[in-house]
Amino acid sequence: MTSTATRAPERKLLHLLGPAFVASVAYVDPGNVAANLTAGAQYGYLLLWVLVVANAMAVLVQYLSAKLGVVTGRTVPEHLRDRLGPRGRLAFFSQAQAVAIATDVAEVIGGAVALHLLFGLPLWIGGVITGVVSTAVLALNTADGVRRFEAVIITMLGVIAVGFVAGLVVAPPDPAEAAAGLVPRFDGPDTVLLAASMLGATVMPHAIYLHSGLARDHHGGAVTPDRVPRVLRATRTDVVAALVLAGVVNISMLLLAATSLRGVAGTDTLEGAHAAVDSALGPAVGLLFAVGLLASGLASTSVGSQAGAVIWGTLRRRVPPLLVRRVFTLVPALAVLLAGVDPTQALVLSQVVLSFGIPFVLVPLLRLTSSRAVMGEHANSPLVRALALLAVAAVVVLNVVLLLLTFA
Repeated sequence: MTSTATRAPERKLLHLLGPAFVASVAYVDPGNVAANLTAGAQYGYLLLWVLVVANAMAVLVQYLSAKLGVVTGRTVPEHLRDRLGPRGRLAFFSQAQAVAIATDVAEVIGGAVALHLLFGLPLWIGGVITGVVSTAVLALNTADGVRRFEAVIITMLGVIAVGFVAGLVVAPPDPAEAAAGLVPRFDGPDTVLLAASMLGATVMPHAIYLHSGLARDHHGGAVTPDRVPRVLRATRTDVVAALVLAGVVNISMLLLAATSLRGVAGTDTLEGAHAAVDSALGPAVGLLFAVGLLASGLASTSVGSQAGAVIWGTLRRRVPPLLVRRVFTLVPALAVLLAGVDPTQALVLSQVVLSFGIPFVLVPLLRLTSSRAVMGEHANSPLVRALALLAVAAVVVLNVVLLLLTFA
């Protein structure tokens, strides 16, 4: 039997965990569902390696973001606010808000499609319901309610995992073909475009902005120097566990599509994918898929809106009230639904927009966390700097290729 003295440190460790699981919801949002299902349905296991590489990058950058918040007690936007001039702050804020809007478009559309699949609601009504419910969840994130907010989001993350992994239990993938998908390669320009979309759906810029704020708020501000080493060890555990779970969910989506949906007509849309899952794997799996999609939309749009509040830290102004911030990003998403834009196409394109925003947060994050003036003894080691620089370079190169292909 475990003694009380033995259990106490475990409780303390668990008390330090949580921020990464909230941030990881951004990595399993409806944009991921669209990009990953499209990749699996169209190209089988070909782009599986993209998810593995992107998830490894996500572990690194999310830890750097959390480390910045733990050590300095300030977010990425707050650090940049003091380093940029008025025009620079406005330009940086504008691109970051464009990322937040693209994020909300993906997440609200996903929730609306899920409500349509479950209850037959028109998409715009489902979008309104998604916005209202997610705002109510976000309202829990007060100074004395941070852990309630975390608990609700983590519960939704569990629902998402069950919803999207269940299909593989019924129809497991072929191990040899899945292993072949781990070899990096493309098959024409369309696969490069889709890979960039998957990268934008997996390495989420708004989650990087947010994690520095989540880590700070979870620990009540800057951590005292004597506690920093222990908190950083717990943070590494938090990040690895959360991102491994998110990676498993993402990989499961692609494997599900490659195994059960490849060659099936209409699987390039969320509705078609749901119908194919329901037909191939049974109504129970189809129901779990739709519930997982709904949880994904509700949780990720709440987290995305909280990221919008962190982004306001770039400007020397008060953060607007919750309802004002929510309307700011929700209206474009509802406009897309009312305009009758194909939901799945809008989801995939929103991930392309997100991929353009990644370098604007990765480069400052790398510089800040590598600076001894900012981080002191907790500045990045040469190995971490090299790995992060490699990740930034890969993202920038892929986005240049994406730009050329898009406008060619």
